[in-house]
Amino acid sequence: MSTSDEGEVLIVTGMSGAGRSTVANALEDLGWYVVDNLPPQMLRPLLDFSRVSGASFPRVAVVVDVRGGNLFAELPDVMQELRTRGDTRVVFLDASDEVLVRRFESVRRPHPLQGEGTLVDGIHAERERLRLVRESADVLIDTTTLNIHQLATAVSDIFRAEGASKHDVTILSFGFKYGLPADADFVADMRFLPNPFWSEELRPFTGKDAVVSDYVLSQPGAAEFIDSYSAALRAAIDGYQRENKRHSVIAVGCTGGKHRSVATSIELAKRLAEVPGIAVRVKHRDLGRE
Repeated sequence: MSTSDEGEVLIVTGMSGAGRSTVANALEDLGWYVVDNLPPQMLRPLLDFSRVSGASFPRVAVVVDVRGGNLFAELPDVMQELRTRGDTRVVFLDASDEVLVRRFESVRRPHPLQGEGTLVDGIHAERERLRLVRESADVLIDTTTLNIHQLATAVSDIFRAEGASKHDVTILSFGFKYGLPADADFVADMRFLPNPFWSEELRPFTGKDAVVSDYVLSQPGAAEFIDSYSAALRAAIDGYQRENKRHSVIAVGCTGGKHRSVATSIELAKRLAEVPGIAVRVKHRDLGRE
């Protein structure tokens, strides 16, 4: 976020049913001025107005989606233009097809691109239409496993703390057997280290406990990996800052997301927290699973 926040525009888009309305409400609670279902062509004058208004109209969040019909096709070009003219970022909301189907069925509404086809046809058509937008998004939030309260908390975590930092980093431990995090910018695989799960003494504990953390971090290759990886991440984060990307997700995985990934995530957070201008938070996605 810029020092004064003047002229900042946040474009909120993504799959229908992925939580755009929840994100809009959460941003409004954080003090953003939210505009819903604005045609992409109107983003240009909105950015100009925001810049002219200055501190009286500092942060604008705009929800843009396929309800705009043919107008929506111009969004990638408009996004690129706005990024060269001012402080503009894109948040993309996504979820798995199976979850989107359940959400639409629960509210008994058709997909906006369904037409005479099936609900799945509409979802697939929307994915193709949004492909370029998703690839160029600054922040990707996967809502597959999130309820509305968890999504609102995630939005608050990302945008509330930005005023004091140049870049916000979320380090997310996870278990590979539960699937890769869809919103990860980097993925580290800690399965090259011995698994504490196979030790009866260590199995009941987690990577948060010193007995497990000491075991994991003392293994051959652990310190070398963390030293090299944290240095590489620092270089990448420097590049993100130059490109005005303010949030990144670093996923650290092991088999079950309980021991090695947790210990490594905590240690990586300590290293990155030493870098000026970086705010670091640690989350453990699968720690509570059996």
